[in-house]
Amino acid sequence: MTNTNQQKQPSRDEINLAKVLQALSDQVRLQIVLKLANESEIQCGCFGLDIPKSSLSHHFKVLRESGVVTTRREGKELFNSLRMDDLEARFPGVVRAVIEASRNAGISQK
Repeated sequence: MTNTNQQKQPSRDEINLAKVLQALSDQVRLQIVLKLANESEIQCGCFGLDIPKSSLSHHFKVLRESGVVTTRREGKELFNSLRMDDLEARFPGVVRAVIEASRNAGISQK
């Protein structure tokens, strides 16, 4: 389920559609996903969201444990990226459709 440089996350086969959709149903998490969709990898502290650090950590945990993002540690820093290859393999087009619909609805990626 994990290696030494990654946080706890499901394997590709363990990713559950209901958990993915639940993770994407939150406005803050959706903003995180939209930002990650435009960049390959982003450091945890560089998302520019105006929420407490503890809340941001919670949102990353939900996204990671649902299989939407992967988080790797490099020294003291944490870096996040979307697991698009895994998500597309499990549920073709679903996450891309959510991202596109969010952009069309004008949801900000801050």
